[in-house]
Amino acid sequence: MALNEKDEKLKEQDGKAPETDQKTQDAEKQTTETSAADSAAASEKDSAEENAAQSSEEKIAALEKENADLKDQLLRRAADFDNYRKRMMKEKQDIYDYANASLLGDLLDSLDNFDRTLDAAKDAKDAKAIADGIRMINKNLVKMLGDKYGLTAYGKEGDEFNPDEHEAIGRVEDEKVKKETLHQVYLKGYKLKDKVIRHAKVMVKVPKSN
Repeated sequence: MALNEKDEKLKEQDGKAPETDQKTQDAEKQTTETSAADSAAASEKDSAEENAAQSSEEKIAALEKENADLKDQLLRRAADFDNYRKRMMKEKQDIYDYANASLLGDLLDSLDNFDRTLDAAKDAKDAKAIADGIRMINKNLVKMLGDKYGLTAYGKEGDEFNPDEHEAIGRVEDEKVKKETLHQVYLKGYKLKDKVIRHAKVMVKVPKSN
């Protein structure tokens, strides 16, 4: 009877052993799967962090390149502006230096004519011929300055006195005049087109005061 009970117990234990082993295997499998899942999750996290870091580095690199490009453009524009400023200064200086080049070139003909007249005057016996030559030079010069540059002379005896155009250096009373007029012109005035560039110096005749 005792042997039979032992045999039965051993059989029960033998029947339970496979069941226990299966549970152990299932637990180990679950643990392995959990560990694998955890490892995968950790790997994904590391990969995401690495991608984020790489993305940040790429953004920084792109911003640094953009900054370098903008700096290069700024330097180029600054250099272009400096060259433009220097060119404008040179052109402005050239205008000052050579503004009268055309006028001076036109005056050379008159100077040449004066030289020829002076050479002729050395052996001339007719003073009138020399005077006529000088008058001709003067006439041509006045005409050239008037036609080409708009220079005109003004100021004649009998003209009405205008303080904007005439500089009175003296006054004389005259009972015959009713308004101020030019009595004598000491130095003619000149206008460049409509602008007075030299006032005429005159003696003014004024109505006699009672």
